[in-house]
Amino acid sequence: MDDNQHLECSYSEDLFGDYESLLADESLMAKLDQADKMLASGDDRLLSESVAEAPDADTAREGWPHGRQETKRRKVHESSAPHRSSPRRSVSDRVKKMLRCNAAAPASSSRCVAMKEAALSHEIGGAVRAVEAARTAHANDLGPFFGLPAKVKELLFTLRGIRSLYAWQETCLGLDCVTARRNLIYTLPTSGGKTLVAELLMLRELLCRNNNCIFVLPYVALVQEKVRGLAGLGLELDFLVEEYAGSKGRFPPVNRRDRRSLYVATIEKAHALVNALVEDDRLRSVGLMVVDELHMLGEGSRGALLEITLAKVLHLSRDTQIIGMSATLGNIGELQTFLNAENYHDDFRPVRLKEYVKLADGIYEVDAKEDQPFRLCRRLELKYSSAMQKVDPDHIIALVTEVIPKHSCLLFCPTKKNCENVAVMICKYLRRDFLQHRQADKEALLRQLKECSGGRMCPLLGKTVPLGVAYHHGGLTADERTLLEDAYAAGVLCLIACTSTLAAGVNLPARRVIVRAPLVARDAVKTSQYKQMAGRAGRAGLDSEGESILILQEAQRDQAKALLCAPVENCYSCLLADDRKSLLGFILSLVGLKVALRVEDLEEFVRGTLLFVQRQRAGVHLEDVLRQGLDLLKVKGLVHVQGHALQVTHLGRATFKGCVNVSHSEILYQNLQQGLEGLLLNSFLHLIFLVTPYDLAATCTPDWMTFYTQMSLLSSSELKMCAAVSVPESLVARKAAGQSVSKSANMCAVKRMYLSLVLMALLKDGDVWGVAQKFQLSRGFVQSLLGSAAAFCSCVLHFTQELDTLWPYRSLLEALTRRLSYCVKAELVPLMEVAGVMEARAKQLHAAGYTTLTHLANADAALLVRTLERLSRKQANQMVASAKMLLNEKAAALQQEVDHLLTRPPDLPD
Repeated sequence: MDDNQHLECSYSEDLFGDYESLLADESLMAKLDQADKMLASGDDRLLSESVAEAPDADTAREGWPHGRQETKRRKVHESSAPHRSSPRRSVSDRVKKMLRCNAAAPASSSRCVAMKEAALSHEIGGAVRAVEAARTAHANDLGPFFGLPAKVKELLFTLRGIRSLYAWQETCLGLDCVTARRNLIYTLPTSGGKTLVAELLMLRELLCRNNNCIFVLPYVALVQEKVRGLAGLGLELDFLVEEYAGSKGRFPPVNRRDRRSLYVATIEKAHALVNALVEDDRLRSVGLMVVDELHMLGEGSRGALLEITLAKVLHLSRDTQIIGMSATLGNIGELQTFLNAENYHDDFRPVRLKEYVKLADGIYEVDAKEDQPFRLCRRLELKYSSAMQKVDPDHIIALVTEVIPKHSCLLFCPTKKNCENVAVMICKYLRRDFLQHRQADKEALLRQLKECSGGRMCPLLGKTVPLGVAYHHGGLTADERTLLEDAYAAGVLCLIACTSTLAAGVNLPARRVIVRAPLVARDAVKTSQYKQMAGRAGRAGLDSEGESILILQEAQRDQAKALLCAPVENCYSCLLADDRKSLLGFILSLVGLKVALRVEDLEEFVRGTLLFVQRQRAGVHLEDVLRQGLDLLKVKGLVHVQGHALQVTHLGRATFKGCVNVSHSEILYQNLQQGLEGLLLNSFLHLIFLVTPYDLAATCTPDWMTFYTQMSLLSSSELKMCAAVSVPESLVARKAAGQSVSKSANMCAVKRMYLSLVLMALLKDGDVWGVAQKFQLSRGFVQSLLGSAAAFCSCVLHFTQELDTLWPYRSLLEALTRRLSYCVKAELVPLMEVAGVMEARAKQLHAAGYTTLTHLANADAALLVRTLERLSRKQANQMVASAKMLLNEKAAALQQEVDHLLTRPPDLPD
């Protein structure tokens, strides 16, 4: 039978007349025409293969003879094979031809018209899928900007001011492994532009391949900063940016049919998110996972959690590409083996960095390639009096006054107290004309610092800010740190004395970086830590070069040579650290997710970890370690082991679903069960005690007199509750009097009760400053405690949802999580849901009439700048975009729920 005979049709009606109505807006003919245009200049082999794979009518018509089916399939394959000599036919013609052929085939006399219509509809679906496959295959040709639409390039300029990419960025985006979607690790110095490459790759995945992405960042502040920065792109390009940090995030995430999501998550939340997607069988919907600061793999329990998360993605979703980036990585080869990744490295910095050390009054240039790496280049010019020499023997004043106030400077100090002392000392010797520099802006900053602290002012900041100087460390509240960072970025502050944590946090570059000593607290600074601090020197677009100066004593010369010339430290697996708690959690989650149903499955899975790559260095036999871990989980009642078969218990399931540490799950369950017998509900104290993080108890040293004073203010029912959880008033009284207590006393519970009293005071007053003074704690620690308690409360909520006996807690903990997350007046909560909006800013917005999320989402950025004090246009745009994104996310979740309710059940009885 030739081609002309194939075109004959016995039906009188137009087979294609109703396609438009059948497919609504997504018409078959429109798709075919689009595919024709898309493939007009290319080879037709791809579409032919796609059409050949589409199901034909014979497959749909179950009653047709097998021989006819085989003949038909063979003819479809023959007709779809490429013919170089024959003239090219359009996609529309070829699909129409195929459909006519199938429709013309003789049907069984027992088949009714309805069956023919059903078969035809099935073929339409197959043809549509064939066209969609062709479109997907050409996704990389979506646009001229590295495979992205030209609109992306316009948005980068509009929202970020980026006109072009660096040469290394263009090279990296064009790598074969990137194009082929293989895993990649790339390393560049700090401020080299690593994040932009990751963002473009995520946009490519979201827009071109229609997949979700996960962006993993180490700190909550970085997550919030990135959510704000990406919200504008999401709104313009129609994808959602969802925050997973602290107590925020849905588990499992909403399964949206029509929009893709970029999940921006901390390490802890990324682990919980991957678990939820695995359990929901949706991990393959994540096309790309980007990990910033990949060297965090070697950072204790958080590093172990990151390793576990990556191992699960590697093992369970071959379609998910993994991109890791870092400024400092030592044993890159082992990390490549673990991630099955290629490596790209470049030494590019947009601003050249010059490294110096200071010995006595000499400044020495560092050249790590020389045998004698220190070369004297100049002497300090500022002449010190004998009094100044005693106060400032390290000549810090001379070093900072060489650059400020015209340029910016970061001064890294070993301890928090040192930051404060050095900032005050410098201000005593600055010239009075420093007061006139940006005076109005500094006065506005002081007003804002006072407002965000409930009318109080840190006396040290009150002295230093007028001179353009401030200190920055974890003892400040998040509001204070944000205000100081914004003021420094705007040039209002020219010098910040800070701890090393600032180097790993938000991006605050400086013309000059001074490292006060080669120490972090009492420990020697690591090479990676030093490089992060020194890497902050040099502001792209503002400076032609940056410089770092490490202050040394003569006795530290050899130590400094090793620090400056040595390669960065290797990154080692932390799965076996801390009594193997992380490994136990890993095993439990694999069994709970039904990924490992036998011991052999566990062994196979562990072969995909960094620990397996480094097993010889670790000196352990992994099979033995796994069996020991299983035995311990069995003893704890978390796992059933029957021969080689594995099954999680109810308690084990609650433990991994709630992301509760294995070492804490048993005591948590006991406390919750005990609470059911006499849960105190006329006060928050009992519930707060149940969700006070166990880990923080180890870092807490109570002020016993304050503890006793606060306990004496409790009601009789609260004191009775305290005694029931092993914290009697008499024990605290003895500690306050300096007496010894019984060795059997549960000091973990005692310390947790002290922290619970802090949290209860916060819920009552909402005054971080007042509570910090009352309990002799830094206000930064108090606020950090609040955030940790909110996150752990969310974990305990998920824990109770898996155990039927704990049902009374569910609604109580849901309300408590919300209160702990914000700890502000109820009217401010909707505004503080927006990423990065702290209490002070929420108060400003509320006072200006922006009382709801809808108000903020529809606000005019220019009006906000005029209305709110010290708000830049960039900040206003990001705030409005973040509010719009959050509003869209809430609306999409509600719409998804509506669609689900109105959808006809697939298992509806006939």
